[in-house]
Amino acid sequence: MSSAASFDTWVQDELQRVESALSRWVPADAPAGLGQAMRYGVLDGGKRLRPLLVRAACEAVAGDLHAALRAAVAVELIHAYSLVHDDMPCMDNDVLRRGKPTVHVQYGEAVAMLAGDAMQALAFEVLTPDDNDAEPMPALLQAQMCSLLARAAGHTGMAGGQAIDLASIGKPLAEDALCDMHRRKTGALLQASVLMGAATGPCSPATRQALSDYGAALGLAFQVVDDILDVTQSSATLGKSAGKDLDANKPTYVTVLGLDEARRQAAALHAQALLALADGGLGHAVHLRLLADMVVERES
Repeated sequence: MSSAASFDTWVQDELQRVESALSRWVPADAPAGLGQAMRYGVLDGGKRLRPLLVRAACEAVAGDLHAALRAAVAVELIHAYSLVHDDMPCMDNDVLRRGKPTVHVQYGEAVAMLAGDAMQALAFEVLTPDDNDAEPMPALLQAQMCSLLARAAGHTGMAGGQAIDLASIGKPLAEDALCDMHRRKTGALLQASVLMGAATGPCSPATRQALSDYGAALGLAFQVVDDILDVTQSSATLGKSAGKDLDANKPTYVTVLGLDEARRQAAALHAQALLALADGGLGHAVHLRLLADMVVERES
C-alpha cells in the first residue's frame, strides 16, 4: 500500500473512531430539544483536523490512545461550539455551515446559544471521567488537558482572537497584528490539539517545544489557506458562505498581503512546521507531516 493510501486509510479510521465517540458522548436526550441542536452542530460534518492532530501527536510520542480519544472529542466540541456562536447574527451572521443551515437558522438563536454553551461544558466533562469509568484518566493528565484546552479557548486564545476580529471590521490592520489575531482565534486551538496529544505520552521538554512550534506554524498556515480559499472557491465547495470576510470588510491575509504573497506565506509556514518536526527527533511523526501537507493543499 502506498504512503498516500495508507494515510487515507488512517484518516478514515480515525474519523470513524472520533465520530462514533462524539455520537456516544453528545446526548440526544438533553432537555427541550437541546440535545438535538447539540448533535446537529457537531455530528456529520467538518474536517475534524483538530481530533486528527490530537491522535497523530499521541502516536508520535507513543501515548495513551484512550486518553487521546477523549482529548480529540473535547477539542472538537470546543471547535463546534465556537462555530455555532460565530455564525449567530450578533457575530458573523452566517446561514451556511458544513453544507447545511447553521444551528441558529435551524433551531433559533436562543437554542443555538445554549447548544454552544452546553458543548463547551461537555468538553471538560469528557476530559474528567469519574472513577467508575471503564477508561479512567490519571488526575494529573486530566488537569493538564483541561489547562491546555481552557487557555486555548479563552481570552488569551480563541475568544480573544474573535474579539479582535470583530473590533477590526472596516479598519486597516498591519501584518503583525493580523498574525496575532489569528494565532489566537485559529492557531491556539490547533496548537493545543497537538500538545494535548503529546501530553498522553512521555515527552521531553525539547520534543514538547518542537511539537508546540509545529502546532503554532500549522495553526497559522491553516488560517492563511482559509483566507485564500475564501476568495478562490465557491460556497458549494467550501460548505460555507464564500467571500463573507470580504463582504464584511474584515482584514484577511489576502486583503493585507495580496493573494500571491498569502500563498507564499502558507508555503513558508508549512516549511516551518515540517522543520519543527525534524528538529524534534520524533520517530513516529509521519501522520503529523502528512496532516501539514493536507492543511496547505486542501481545496475546501
